[in-house]
Amino acid sequence: MNPTIAISTAPVVRTRLRLTARGRRVLAAVAALPAVVALGVGILSGGGALASGEAGASSGSFDTVTVMPGESLWSIAQDIAPDSDPRDVIDEIVRLNALSSSAVDAGQSLAIPAAFSAQTGE
Repeated sequence: MNPTIAISTAPVVRTRLRLTARGRRVLAAVAALPAVVALGVGILSGGGALASGEAGASSGSFDTVTVMPGESLWSIAQDIAPDSDPRDVIDEIVRLNALSSSAVDAGQSLAIPAAFSAQTGE
């Protein structure tokens, strides 16, 4: 007998790419890698934003005052700079001490700008 070879004339249908479960996991990991790296860099370098290259205030640019019972920033401002507007003095004290409000407690030590502490000696 004569062997016959069957030739198919049907068009070849191309199928879409199919990924296995493992392939989907690998693709997801590769796609997430830039986000993970960016998050890691952000976490590791996040503390750098708190510190700056500025030298800060020199030790001679302020004096310290201890808050006595019954004193407020207003009374301290009037005592250390009687010729200045107390609101301006309070603003400087709050900024220098990084206070969240103008409330102070007895026994608290406050830095006073040297410009105002020089007025008390006059």
